[in-house]
Amino acid sequence: MTSNSLWRVGDGVAEEPISARLHKRIHRNFPDPDAAKGIEGALRVLATELERSHEDPERLLTAAVVIADGDVNRFRSAIRLARTDWRDLLVAGGLGHENWPQVLDEELGPR
Repeated sequence: MTSNSLWRVGDGVAEEPISARLHKRIHRNFPDPDAAKGIEGALRVLATELERSHEDPERLLTAAVVIADGDVNRFRSAIRLARTDWRDLLVAGGLGHENWPQVLDEELGPR
């Protein structure tokens, strides 16, 4: 196993919360390597914080990236929104309705 495919959470090991297609979207929206790295780090923390929601992590994290649309300040606002109410994050990111799997594929491309 490579360090890119797994990350540690407490005493256990969890899958990387950032899918390959979300990774591509982050780097497309945030072309500066340092900015993209910071975004991904913040998303990993957010994924851990929102585990209790039992929502698809890719869905939650994508909502934050979609809201940001390449703007770091909007990304920070999306993270604050997620910490206040993850459901509002999903709605604001266009992923709060029953068609969210289709919207996710439209935003990130097919799996």
